[in-house]
Amino acid sequence: MEWAVLGLFIMFLIVTYIVVQGTRAALAWRKAAAAGDVKVIGEIVEDSLSAWRSMKRPKEVPAEVWRGIQGMQIIEIDAELVRVSCQAEGDYRLVDGRWVETANPLHEAMTITAKALDMLLYELPHYKPGRVQIDAYMTMREADRATERVCILSTTATRDDARQIDWEEWTPGQIVEALGGRYRMDDLGQPLAIEVEPPNPIEADAAATPPSPSKR
Repeated sequence: MEWAVLGLFIMFLIVTYIVVQGTRAALAWRKAAAAGDVKVIGEIVEDSLSAWRSMKRPKEVPAEVWRGIQGMQIIEIDAELVRVSCQAEGDYRLVDGRWVETANPLHEAMTITAKALDMLLYELPHYKPGRVQIDAYMTMREADRATERVCILSTTATRDDARQIDWEEWTPGQIVEALGGRYRMDDLGQPLAIEVEPPNPIEADAAATPPSPSKR
């Protein structure tokens, strides 16, 4: 009986130590991110993107939207800004021997953008960015030139902007319009390429990075 009690006590001490160390690491990351440590912020964002890539798709999120979320890549990070890219290709189905567009790439880009903004603004652990920018790209194919990847939608949201959005009730198009998303369309409603500003180089903080709570 005494050995069983001793074993339980030792197990309790081990669990307590793990919890305390994890809490200390989380506080260190939160403090470093709040102080503007770009290296820490970059690791927080990259860890979250990696976790979302391995997550099972939520039932309420369409498959093409979740593919866009899982394909997000970091473009630029600083103390206040998280800027990422995503891919939106639309969808085509073969109907009666003809390929029919069932999802416009621009509409898909808006849906991915709305979901990505919501996640990056509210679901990052230990860090709340002041501004998030989503650049949505598609593959443009033309007969007279090589295939290229072009930006078709660029949307930026500050935390103040986000507080004015009804994330549950508004459509992705309404959210993008309210945030001033930039895009162009031709006469048939197809997206055209837009220019986006080049990213600033990511400058990592010289300070040592606190241990990741996810790696404890």
